[in-house]
Amino acid sequence: MIGIYQEPIKGIPCLHVVDQKYEGKARPAVIYFHGFTSAKEQNLPIAYMLAEKGFRVFLPDSLHHGERNGGLSDEKRQLAFFEIVLKNISELEIFHQYLLDHTLLKEGAFGVAGTSMGGITTSAALVKYPWVNAAAVMMGTPKLEMYAKQLLHYVEKNGQSPFTRADLDLLFEKLADIDLSTHMESLKERPLMFWHGENDKVVPFEQSYTFYQTVQSFYKKEENLQFIGEKGREHKVSVPAMHHATDWFERHLL
Repeated sequence: MIGIYQEPIKGIPCLHVVDQKYEGKARPAVIYFHGFTSAKEQNLPIAYMLAEKGFRVFLPDSLHHGERNGGLSDEKRQLAFFEIVLKNISELEIFHQYLLDHTLLKEGAFGVAGTSMGGITTSAALVKYPWVNAAAVMMGTPKLEMYAKQLLHYVEKNGQSPFTRADLDLLFEKLADIDLSTHMESLKERPLMFWHGENDKVVPFEQSYTFYQTVQSFYKKEENLQFIGEKGREHKVSVPAMHHATDWFERHLL
């Protein structure tokens, strides 16, 4: 039977999804980050699919979301987008260490995935953490700096930007360090899957697809890299996409 447990980790609200027969045992694990304005509960369907296969899954609430939503306005939360991404990345290390400390992680079987903002987090995590063994990016972009410029243009178009030049310089300096599109060598052929709706108007399909086309030259093992575009799909993960991601982790971590 699959169990779903509320399990805060170092103060971070989190759902822990795992087959009860694996309670207390070392298992392959996947941390799944939700999208912007979403919450951990939204990803229970894919967590259940993964748990049925034998994975231990953690669904955290990101900063300013879910149980951590402190009443920030939508406008202010939008401006905090990359603050949230950077916080996700730093907190991923907390989850990894928690699994190690409690001997809940099978060696060499730590996966990361996420939707939209969570997919952006996943791409950046591959640059920062060599202990991420496999990843699935669901309608996210690995081109952090390009996407940040796109969001900044949107903010400036719809009103005066609250950011100073010093603020922006610091932000882009941080993003440059974790932009997967400029650090492809950090992948070292780790299994990486992309899924993206071809009609996505929120996170451009072209950003992930052109990255995939370029990064293929870094992979001698073709089976470790996959891109799935879904025709007619906009900015919403489909049920087939969840199955693709589940199968990906089963193939590479179980």
